[in-house]
Amino acid sequence: MKAARQQAIVDLLSQYKSLTTETLAVQLSVSKETIRRDLSELQIQGKILRNHGRAKGILRENPDSGDPFHMRLKSHYAHKADIARKALSWIEEGMVIALDASSTCWYLARQLPDINIQVFTNSQPICQELGKRQHIQLISSGGRLERKHGCYVNPALISQLKSLEVDLFIFSCEGIDGNGALWDSSTFNADFKSVLLKRASQSLLLIDKSKFNRSGEARLGHLDDVTHIVSDSTSPS
Repeated sequence: MKAARQQAIVDLLSQYKSLTTETLAVQLSVSKETIRRDLSELQIQGKILRNHGRAKGILRENPDSGDPFHMRLKSHYAHKADIARKALSWIEEGMVIALDASSTCWYLARQLPDINIQVFTNSQPICQELGKRQHIQLISSGGRLERKHGCYVNPALISQLKSLEVDLFIFSCEGIDGNGALWDSSTFNADFKSVLLKRASQSLLLIDKSKFNRSGEARLGHLDDVTHIVSDSTSPS
């Protein structure tokens, strides 16, 4: 019965842009508490998105949502640059680090000292920035370039990482929901982060306060998977 009800919720949300918890409760003749539990489970499964008492469906035919990279650079840029500056203290000579294709990591790359470290990334803008350095050993994930997001998508990522022991994976994400799930705006970026989160010895999440209690199109992991967090907020509450 629960499975049928949850499928009905997904079907309703595919017909309407978004619906309130109350509307869904009336439509399915159950309590709002039951709907809230269903929505929580469906969001964890990556099937819907919740926001301030409303829910909306995820358009799977559009796994490429999210703002273009150049727009993300301008959003909350002062906070991102400050967070990136704080992250520099985690990086030491001789390390192998991985950076995702987030705008926050681009701000970090701009501030990186030119020291003997290896940097693995799927970000085209970061490759362009670090390509100017003399001592940083730059390794690109390669693959198909997604110009909108400024990132490479390589289906051979896992085999590529077999020969690389990553000490620290530094990344950002689209949002952290109330259950601690980490979300991203595209499936290919979420896939990259999910793999690195599992393989790196340690991880460092760079996130500004606008990302708390938000979700996105694709789930990439959970806060429990993250070793350290650098933010401009005291806690993800």
